[in-house]
Amino acid sequence: MKLSDFDYHLPKELIAQYPLHERDSARLLVVDRSNGAIKHSTFKDIAQFLFKGDLLVLNDTKVLPCRLFGRRSTGGKVEILLLNRKQGGIFNCYMKPSRLRIDEKINFEDSEVFVKITGKNEVTFNTDDLSCIYRLGVMPLPPYIKRAAEDSDNIYYQTVYARNEGAVAAPTAGLHFTQGLIEEIRVKGVEFAHVTLHVGAGTFKPVKADDIKEHAMDAEYFEVPESAQEEISRCHSENKRVMAVGTTSLRALESCAKGVSSGYTDLFIYPGYKFKLVDCLMTNFHLPKTTLFMLVCAFAGEELAKKAYAEAIAEKYRFYSYGDAMLIL
Repeated sequence: MKLSDFDYHLPKELIAQYPLHERDSARLLVVDRSNGAIKHSTFKDIAQFLFKGDLLVLNDTKVLPCRLFGRRSTGGKVEILLLNRKQGGIFNCYMKPSRLRIDEKINFEDSEVFVKITGKNEVTFNTDDLSCIYRLGVMPLPPYIKRAAEDSDNIYYQTVYARNEGAVAAPTAGLHFTQGLIEEIRVKGVEFAHVTLHVGAGTFKPVKADDIKEHAMDAEYFEVPESAQEEISRCHSENKRVMAVGTTSLRALESCAKGVSSGYTDLFIYPGYKFKLVDCLMTNFHLPKTTLFMLVCAFAGEELAKKAYAEAIAEKYRFYSYGDAMLIL
């Protein structure tokens, strides 16, 4: 399969730059794989597409305010995106500019906290107090959102059920849920389970190989607790549906299907993959030529997925992280 097979044109004005004030007021494109039908709805009406006994699997990872802006001793600006914490105040990271000297000190405005460059992609803070470190940061909005992070992003670029810190990007399909909508769905008899997959910066890693099978995914930490596994078994034994809320939840579940319930996964899903645990997928709209769009094509079928995207573009849906949603049944 060629990378060009997963390309499409999206008008720039359809890329959502801000979230909707009411999370569940997003539009919802419903795609039925059984007959190829495409329907238009709103996210707050999603309960009508769910049945008693269905299981919604949510990724409860929590996004950290891990984008920091500091200055060199020369006054030059430095951007640091903290990835994973190695130990104490030592972090793996991305830095701009990339050419910074080892042992160079980076200061932050109005703070006694500073950092030293201790490796090519490593920094060491003068404190291991995470609250002090992350107080310096802002939400790591995706590169296609062409504005600085604002205070409101601390709320909207986070799911209402986030609880396990560790992500550098949000599991965006879950951003549409409100506590009220979750309760409405629960009252209908739909069950919920939580998994964790800490979304890494690799989610934005471009696919450069012309043959997509040559692409290597960055590994991300995931965990599917025993309680979630039991709910999935119950659901399938009763011929009910397991619905992954987001590509990250799906990848966690399909990684678990390989016999490992926690650890690091680099599972790459593209057309031809045989899904083992997931029956339905709720997702946002993804960038062209990305592993996320390839996953959607694998789940819905290439032809139907591309038809759905064309329909969404024609109807001027909002795309990407703060955009509208798609439900694949």
